[in-house]
Amino acid sequence: MSKPKKGVLLVNLGTPDSPSVPDVRRYLTEFLLDGRVIDIPAWRRTMLVRGIIVPFRAPKSAKLYQAIWGEKTGSPLLHYSRLQQRMLQEQLGDEYHVELAMRYQNPSIESALANFKQMMVDRIRIIPLFPQYASASTGSVIDKVMELIRTWHTFPELAIVNDFYENELMVEVFAEHAQKHRPEDYDHFLFSYHGLPVRQLRHIDNTGTHDCDEAGCRERITEKNKWCYLAQCYATTRLITTRLGIKSEDHTVCFQSRLGKTPWVQPYTTDVLKDVAQKGKKRLLVFCPAFVSDCLETIYEVGTEYADEFKALGGEKVQLVESLNTHPKWIMALQQLATAGDYLPYRQHSELGQTI
Repeated sequence: MSKPKKGVLLVNLGTPDSPSVPDVRRYLTEFLLDGRVIDIPAWRRTMLVRGIIVPFRAPKSAKLYQAIWGEKTGSPLLHYSRLQQRMLQEQLGDEYHVELAMRYQNPSIESALANFKQMMVDRIRIIPLFPQYASASTGSVIDKVMELIRTWHTFPELAIVNDFYENELMVEVFAEHAQKHRPEDYDHFLFSYHGLPVRQLRHIDNTGTHDCDEAGCRERITEKNKWCYLAQCYATTRLITTRLGIKSEDHTVCFQSRLGKTPWVQPYTTDVLKDVAQKGKKRLLVFCPAFVSDCLETIYEVGTEYADEFKALGGEKVQLVESLNTHPKWIMALQQLATAGDYLPYRQHSELGQTI
């Protein structure tokens, strides 16, 4: 077997090592101390995170992780990510070596890069597993990789996937997953993306004064807003709704998981639930296209918390559309991203693909 010449690094956000309070505390501390996540002066961020947020949030978050933690599979995010890594490796063959890392906690980016360095690969292609670009997610991954790799004496060729919000195969997977739930049985569709502080959107261009309303970020992608997280979220939504034939009046884009009291991108998912309930909507089909693997934010926040909230408002059902997870077309999409458009024959997955 020849030595792999090309490395592919898949990076997702992160997960605690276990659902115990100490491990959740460790994960939240690393995550929230990232200056790209909470972009305020370091001393204020440290006081806020270590003194207020983590002490109160860790025990509550640990209970939520315990609710979704698999007895054999553990963290759903890590479970699906490992399967994606294995399936992509099978697809790419021996010329490539695929590593998986989490931006926060384990497996670490540092250990993945160390493996590439030892193997002396000629190229490393970094794929942050976030369809829409944001400084707090993709930007943070790139920042960490550069911080670690800058100490190397020799550098392989580096390539970075900044976003893939309009990837056709990704759109097809979300549409196919939705079809399994019979969209015609639902009277409204939510596209719930992870939230982001409004202030972070202002810095997508060199002026630092980007305005989504003026740039038309909810209607179109242009040269001025092509890096805007909000614009990319709406673009992904348009592609999925077009594929499924969902009318504009029948769906709503919203944002979940906000933190703190500063303004975040709106509308908030919780507010939209109240609004659609007041309009008499009873059955909601919810997409979460900011996530490539089901995790706490999809399984629990949407599948449990929002479902209970909507029923308390008079609704009947909230159905989560599964994420990309291990769908073969998603692995094909990863292959496209990993090879930068180079043609490689598609390999039918063997026993791995049949058991997922």
